[in-house]
Amino acid sequence: MLYVVTGPPAAGKSTWITARARPTDIVIDLDRITLALAGPGAPQWTQDKLLVKVAQRARFAAIDEAIKHRDEIDVYLIHTMPSAKAAARYARLGARTIVVDPGREVVMQRVRDMRQDGMVAVATRWYTQQAKAGRQTVTRQASRAW
Repeated sequence: MLYVVTGPPAAGKSTWITARARPTDIVIDLDRITLALAGPGAPQWTQDKLLVKVAQRARFAAIDEAIKHRDEIDVYLIHTMPSAKAAARYARLGARTIVVDPGREVVMQRVRDMRQDGMVAVATRWYTQQAKAGRQTVTRQASRAW
């Protein structure tokens, strides 16, 4: 099964996956890939442009390979804001989309506390995109099973 986990930055997408994925499952998370490619001592959420570019290429390769095995193993893919094209591809692949959103106030506080300044704009863009699409996101706790 392919799970596409979406939501704003600092919503708890990784936490949701950690509570469900088995050690043998595949987890594709750009933050984790970036950190794995960074030098020693790099901050957990590094946004160095060149490093992120390399990590994104690795992420695309991981997605392409992992989806070939989604019938054998669970694949968890974090994609904060999938484009219409990406969402259509995931639908064709039979993915189950999970939205993790503890609410705008919680997210904005977490972003201010834990992330780089630019992430406030990303979180704002996520909520704006949801409103434009006419989607009502359900406030969920990342640790709650659903």
